[in-house]
Amino acid sequence: MTHSPLDPTLEPEERAAEQALRPSRLADFSGQQRVSDQLGLVLEAARHRGATPDHVLLSGPPGLGKTTLAMIIAAEMGAPLRMSSGPAIQHAGDLAAILSGLVEGEVFFLDEIHRMSRPAEEMLYMAMEDFRVDVVIGKGPGATAIPIDLPPFTLVGATTRAGMLPSPLRDRFGFTATLDYYEPEDLHRILTRSATLLEVDLDPEAGAEVASRSRGTPRIANRLLRRVRDYAQVHGSGHVDLDIVHAALDLYEVDALGLDRLDRAVLEALCTKFGGGPVGLSTLAISVAEETETVEEVAEPFLVRLGFLMRTPRGRVATPAGWHHLGLRPPRPENPDLFG
Repeated sequence: MTHSPLDPTLEPEERAAEQALRPSRLADFSGQQRVSDQLGLVLEAARHRGATPDHVLLSGPPGLGKTTLAMIIAAEMGAPLRMSSGPAIQHAGDLAAILSGLVEGEVFFLDEIHRMSRPAEEMLYMAMEDFRVDVVIGKGPGATAIPIDLPPFTLVGATTRAGMLPSPLRDRFGFTATLDYYEPEDLHRILTRSATLLEVDLDPEAGAEVASRSRGTPRIANRLLRRVRDYAQVHGSGHVDLDIVHAALDLYEVDALGLDRLDRAVLEALCTKFGGGPVGLSTLAISVAEETETVEEVAEPFLVRLGFLMRTPRGRVATPAGWHHLGLRPPRPENPDLFG
């Protein structure tokens, strides 16, 4: 199966390229101005007190900068950074081993925190509040809990599903922020900075066009920029103008609104094979030869944002806007499922 440049699965070289483009200071972080201002105040106040910042919870869709902000927090505080993820911590002992190795002031970034196991989650409550963990030695009536004091640290939790976090965990974060999709102007600034770092000669109108097709997501914008750069180097002089952008993104099947091959396949299947729906998710996924999770988590959110698809109790339904985007005429002027 061919991979789109919007594919969330990254090869190692792609990860390295993204890492090189991440800003290391809050002043260089474009977009999310409200979050940047609030977080900057938290960090500045902590520096004035000579203390570690409060624990930080960042939520929002993938690719909006949660990991980058965790790295910025560590850099701004001059502190080391340790990174892990919820799925990697399946036992309380796993978490205890990480926490006991932290040094004072260290920033511990825990991605997909909502996927951590319940025993580890309960251990994290005490660690966040009292900077202490109890390690249980032995089993049954003879088990003994040994308290281990932890140095003050800052936990930065990231989640794409804030609603799955239990209230006791969410309430222990001193600062919470929800990252929103970026405006095209913010993405254009990010692309201009990235083009400078990548030594890409990018015309302003070409950068604006890439930004407009990037689904409001910096990660996708930078990935498209690298693909456009590749096209310009192979089929041109290396200079990226509007014609190069159009040709490159046509090759990679990214249309004017940012829909890629999978998005259009889902929308076309819904309209042409199932008459616009309603149709179940699993049936829709089978029709495009993709996993259910891929359709639900990769394609559907963007189609819903654009108003091309709706999730109803009876299944997925294409909206009139979705039909028109494909150049098709809806089978009936009004679909009661769209409003029920």
